Amino acid sequence: MQTEAKAVENRKSLVRVPVGKTARVARLDTDESIRARLLDMGFTRGAAATCLFESPGGDPRAYLIRGAVVALRGRDAATILVEETENP
Repeated sequence: MQTEAKAVENRKSLVRVPVGKTARVARLDTDESIRARLLDMGFTRGAAATCLFESPGGDPRAYLIRGAVVALRGRDAATILVEETENP
């Protein structure tokens, strides 16, 4: 039970992952229409997502997910809950 509590404690939204860092998708917290689109793009539980860069204004940001580069607006990335990982 403590391991599960610690995992929940380490969760944050994808939009908060710094450029150059990687996190694993834990959960999608969004409505069904966006959820289906995010799943199609590879944002599934356990998938590693690396923030590659952000636009000069900070929004959108580019993420590497399952070998593809995907640009997401902050409001969409905020609905993806992730757990931090150690970068290789």
